[in-house]
Amino acid sequence: MSDEPTPGEMVRRLEDRLADVRDDIQQLGRRLDEKVDQRIYDLRHEALTGRVSTLETLREKDAEKLVATRRWLIGAVVVPLVGILLPVILLLGRGT
Repeated sequence: MSDEPTPGEMVRRLEDRLADVRDDIQQLGRRLDEKVDQRIYDLRHEALTGRVSTLETLREKDAEKLVATRRWLIGAVVVPLVGILLPVILLLGRGT
């Protein structure tokens, strides 16, 4: 008869188990609150993909502008400068 728990002990054990279950449910609730919803994740991913695509496009346009600027510099400055200086250098070379 001493091996059997008393009704009070049974109630305490049951309350302990119930408290453990409540704690487990609260922990699960907190973990679910921290988890990102799949739809939100997908929306953020799409937004990030759009931003990356825009940045890549802008980088390509900047590279094209740089090439165009170099071409303009060569065509508008270097070629005429060589055209002016080359005859002068040739005349100075013949004059000595």
